[in-house]
Amino acid sequence: MMQKINKLFTNMGLQIKLIASFFVMALLVFFVALFGSIGTFQLSEQLNEISIVRLPSISGLQMIDNGIRDIQAGELALLNTRLNEAVRQEELEREKLALQQIKEGFAKYEPLPRTPKEDKLWKRFLSKFERWKQEHEVFVSLYQNFEKMGIISPFKKQLNLWKSGQQKSPQFEQATTAGVLLQQMNIQVFTIIKPTFNATTKALQKVLDENEQIAEDARKKAEISMASTQKFVILGMILGPVIAITLGVILSIAIAKPLDKNLRELIQSIVASSTQISAVVEEQERITTQQAYSVNETTTTMDELSAASHQASEQADLVFAGTQQTLNLAQSGTNAVKNTLQGMTILQKKVGAISQQIMRLSQQTDHINSITNLVTELANQTNLLALNAAVEAVRSGEHGKGFGVVATEIRKLSDRSKASSEKIKGLIADIQKAIDATVMATEEATKTLKTSMTLSQETATAFSGVTNAIDQVVGSAQQISLMSKQQAIAIQQILEAMNNINNGAKQSYQGMSETKRGLLKMQSVTQKLKSLGIG
Repeated sequence: MMQKINKLFTNMGLQIKLIASFFVMALLVFFVALFGSIGTFQLSEQLNEISIVRLPSISGLQMIDNGIRDIQAGELALLNTRLNEAVRQEELEREKLALQQIKEGFAKYEPLPRTPKEDKLWKRFLSKFERWKQEHEVFVSLYQNFEKMGIISPFKKQLNLWKSGQQKSPQFEQATTAGVLLQQMNIQVFTIIKPTFNATTKALQKVLDENEQIAEDARKKAEISMASTQKFVILGMILGPVIAITLGVILSIAIAKPLDKNLRELIQSIVASSTQISAVVEEQERITTQQAYSVNETTTTMDELSAASHQASEQADLVFAGTQQTLNLAQSGTNAVKNTLQGMTILQKKVGAISQQIMRLSQQTDHINSITNLVTELANQTNLLALNAAVEAVRSGEHGKGFGVVATEIRKLSDRSKASSEKIKGLIADIQKAIDATVMATEEATKTLKTSMTLSQETATAFSGVTNAIDQVVGSAQQISLMSKQQAIAIQQILEAMNNINNGAKQSYQGMSETKRGLLKMQSVTQKLKSLGIG
């Protein structure tokens, strides 16, 4: 089998051999990783089933079971007539906590997923649980009535009342009622609740057993998945090195023999080609010497060009300084213009303030006109009333009642006239204030105009400085032009040197032709290497 594989590899090229070898290794790694990932996925599913579903389900069911059993124990304890009131209250609190525990167990279990069988068992439990819960509520109702009686040991109290001859007393009847309630409670617990309690706990235990069985099945499946994964990993660890070593041996045998057979021929061909290339290299050295001389001339010319460039750089610095000064002055002019615009804006605001004050003055004047009209009207009414009062006085003679009324009206009108006069005074004062404000705003506007004129003068001065700076830039530009002419002469010298280098390049081309012939022989050697499967 190994001989057939070796023969098959021998007939292949080197590239195909390497690709086939790595392909086999890649397939091995792929299958090991595939089966490992499948096993890991199955293991993860089983672990999720146990940790996320079954463990919380079992915990919730146990909470329900413990709560039911605690309530049953509390019912039995409350039937004991020897317990004092404090112990009875503890038992009642215990039952409340048990009911809360049952609710928490339901809240924890019901949202979780269930299998069809588990869901069927759970519905059976719910039907029995509801019946048990109703019977427990009946017991609670009986105990509340019993507790209201306030008689913990009714039969003992009946006996004491019987001995004292109080069989027909209200206390005896109350003790009898309490005894009947206690008997009903005993019947409820032992005859009615107990069978229901047993059926409920059994149904709940079946649900618990089903969950435990599902968890156990998941655990077994997880162990199987883990074992399967371990097998594939171990198999990959064994087969991987074995296949790698086998392929390495086969490749070394298939590659080493052809190379060893043709190695000497290849070396001889390479030596002959190297001799020809050496002769061409000697010719290249002579041409390189000529090119070195031309390069020296070029270097001298470049030194002159460097000096001229240095002077041009200095002049460029002067140009830059002048330009910078121009920029600064232009910036100053711009700032002055901005300040002028700000002054004009302020002036506009001040003028607007004057306009507002004038409008307000106009409004106050309108108020004065209306109040003046009112005073005129009051004066007319006062005259009319005075006339009526005189007429009334003549008619009445000594009976001057009407005159008194008219006199009162005249006094009221006089008061209104006085108030109007006061209002007029206030308006006049406001008008005076408005006029003062108008004067002040006008003065501020005048000051602003003066400032604007000053800023305009600064702007003219700044732009005059800009003109001078531009003149300096023109002079520097002329000097730069002269230096550029010198650089043109130096560049012409560089072109002559480059012509010499070009002639050398032509001679180098002839040498490269000889080199090309040697390369053709090297290509024939490369073809032999390809026939061996290399490349």
